[in-house]
Amino acid sequence: MNITLSQAEKIISEAKQKSEMLDTKMNIAVVDSGSNLVAFGRMDGAWLGSLDISIKKAKTACYFNMTTGTIGELSQPGGPLFNIEHSNDGLITFPGGIPIKNEDGQTIGAIGVSGSSVENDFVVAEAGVNALLADVLQ
Repeated sequence: MNITLSQAEKIISEAKQKSEMLDTKMNIAVVDSGSNLVAFGRMDGAWLGSLDISIKKAKTACYFNMTTGTIGELSQPGGPLFNIEHSNDGLITFPGGIPIKNEDGQTIGAIGVSGSSVENDFVVAEAGVNALLADVLQ
């Protein structure tokens, strides 16, 4: 199962609204379960350097089916995933990437957000995922 374009667009819309509430500009990427880009939004004025980071955050979350922040904790020196960020043509291992699951708990894609502090990146990504969950629960 994969995320649909309609779902990806809803996620980006909600993430963008949260970003505006935080008065920040973000790059927001949504990938399918194969880590292929489905939808992307770059808010006016968002950092160009964060474009690639947002996509890599989404791919990283999808590849390992966990948040990029969790992978970051596991990839610290001495950790079980130390240096993992050098695999798969480069991963991003700090917050802002979250897997997206369907109502059966299957990963159907992931979101990656970059453009502000890692705390804001995560909050914006979470808002996007929660918007889709709200639709599923209705």
